[in-house]
Amino acid sequence: MNLLAFDTSTDTLSIAVQAGDAWWQHTGPGGAQTSATLVPAIRTLLAQAGLSFATLDAIVFGRGPGSFTGLRTACAVAQGLAFGARGGAGVPVLPVDTLLAVAEEARHQHGCTQVVAVLDARMDEVYVAHCEWQPDQGGAAGHWRTDGDFGLCAPEAVQVPAGWTLAGNAGAAYAGRLAPDALHASALPTATALLRLAPALLAAGGAVPAREALPRYIRDKVAYTAAERAALRATPPAQTTP
Repeated sequence: MNLLAFDTSTDTLSIAVQAGDAWWQHTGPGGAQTSATLVPAIRTLLAQAGLSFATLDAIVFGRGPGSFTGLRTACAVAQGLAFGARGGAGVPVLPVDTLLAVAEEARHQHGCTQVVAVLDARMDEVYVAHCEWQPDQGGAAGHWRTDGDFGLCAPEAVQVPAGWTLAGNAGAAYAGRLAPDALHASALPTATALLRLAPALLAAGGAVPAREALPRYIRDKVAYTAAERAALRATPPAQTTP
């Protein structure tokens, strides 16, 4: 299949293109720059792969949880490109959970099969999901089994079962507070992780029309109020025990 995948849910912009068995990828700064750089970078990567919007079979994107602005950008771009692809005939989109992509990247990079996936949710919280790899018969492929609902909690509240690995981007922000006794692995919801997840998700009927390219929000609050910010400034930082 010819697939375009991208994730803008973190401070890293990740794009990948699959043309048959060959892959091309791009990684760059995300955040505030994403809205200006995403589409030009997609066009460049498609050209490198010898593809165009007319030859895509589907568009894969990280639907969240993550940065509110990043998720809205991803959904808007996925919708716009999918509606216009193939000369206006359109192509389906495949929304993929970012925490699932974190688990897949941890498996690919570090061999982890039991993963507590976490992403920094800001506001002194993290998004979290428990993901366990289920190999198919023969072990050549498999799929992830995850929580029914993803969590949002303080770093100290994250529970990592014995033998599991905590993976994501929240370790640096909450060092000493986030499962300090657990094994940690750095992993992001990369576009290549989205491509690796895509075949099983497409086979399971996960593709939707472009109009259904919607974000997955876990928190419905974007920022602190002025009173809450003032209260936080007045509160001394928590002390950790060595």
